[in-house]
Amino acid sequence: MFSVAFVRGPELRIGELAQSTGVSPRALRYYEEQGLLVADRSTSGQRNYADSAVEKVLFFQDMYAAGLSSRNIATLLPCIESGHTTAEQRDMLEFERNRIRMRVGQLTSALDRLDGVIAATGAHP
Repeated sequence: MFSVAFVRGPELRIGELAQSTGVSPRALRYYEEQGLLVADRSTSGQRNYADSAVEKVLFFQDMYAAGLSSRNIATLLPCIESGHTTAEQRDMLEFERNRIRMRVGQLTSALDRLDGVIAATGAHP
């Protein structure tokens, strides 16, 4: 007699997830504390993450780089998983999108100015 176990797919230990995403193990533990990331525990207490955690962590990093808080990222997760938003969630998403667009404009302007300085001074050692 045998039994068939449900296979969730490959799992990653914290070091493997850190290496796959370029994020420190400390940051991964912080994501767990914030409720953004969930790890199963082995019988010895080691964290095991689903392979889908790689994409989640990369998403978190993009959102942090864009200036979103852990709270806003946590608000986004149910939207991504369900494909639905509430009016409050949509308002937050639109606010953040507009803030990011404004920042992109500022960065583009700074880049253009730097390009101008490089072009003007490039012929001189």
